[in-house]
Amino acid sequence: MRRPHSLVKSGVQSIICSLRAQLPNSQNHSKRRLGCFASTLLLIGCSQSFHPGPAQLSQEPVIPANTTQLVVVVSENWDASSGQIYQFSRSAGQIWQQSGQIGTVDLGRNGTAWGLGLHPQQNIGPQKQEGDGKAPAGLFHLSAAFGALPSIATQMPYQQMSRFDFCIDVPTSPLYNQTVDVRRYRPEWTAGSSEPMRRDLMTKPDGVYAQGLFIDHNFSDGEARQTGAGSCIFMHLKSPDGRKTAGCTALAPEHLIALLQWLKPKEQPLYLLLPVSEYRRLQQQWQLPTLPISG
Repeated sequence: MRRPHSLVKSGVQSIICSLRAQLPNSQNHSKRRLGCFASTLLLIGCSQSFHPGPAQLSQEPVIPANTTQLVVVVSENWDASSGQIYQFSRSAGQIWQQSGQIGTVDLGRNGTAWGLGLHPQQNIGPQKQEGDGKAPAGLFHLSAAFGALPSIATQMPYQQMSRFDFCIDVPTSPLYNQTVDVRRYRPEWTAGSSEPMRRDLMTKPDGVYAQGLFIDHNFSDGEARQTGAGSCIFMHLKSPDGRKTAGCTALAPEHLIALLQWLKPKEQPLYLLLPVSEYRRLQQQWQLPTLPISG
């Protein structure tokens, strides 16, 4: 999903081994979604999945203490294709306070399913898979912004996209879940990807990627975590025709612009998406903010 900091491994061990010797020395020239951003989505590796057990996670809070900005989306249930978005901030050692506007967002056309992020692995409930049309539920880093213009009003690291930039959603590619300039890699590694990052330049233009944020699902340290567990998850603009997403979170233009202006990298911002039943179940354990939810 992000740009690779270095040329990534495949999610399949056999592919990694066979390709490693062929990787170009100019790997650091790839514009990964702005460098940093090996931000440690705790659990993401590509050739081997790492699933920490409860004992490994119980020593630290699910939301790190240095995170002081939190974007929360709550949906009605696992099948809901829309939800309510909230913004929260806090000072060190203090409780979460609601800030910013509340709005409605579009989610995956088939609802949501547990993704791979900062949260402990959840074995009960639907699990995100490539092409399932579900938005990944859980807790994720927001590491960088992207868009069509040379710059936008945000303090987040920003990458302008070109007609050659694609997010690779082909599970067998060693670049799976990476956003890359396809000119820099072997054609067979990028063939078949259905995620051009300049959708406004397509035959049937679609401007939903004019501005957006990378949601670090199934990704960490420059690599995809698990082949086939879902790729190319963003926050982006709502479709003018009302279409739901393939797994992203879509916002109204004014809300996305305000969010991009509000987010600050030094606050270590995170994104949380949960059905309301899961939010209530996990609220105390994960020390989640109190939401203005009735019922």
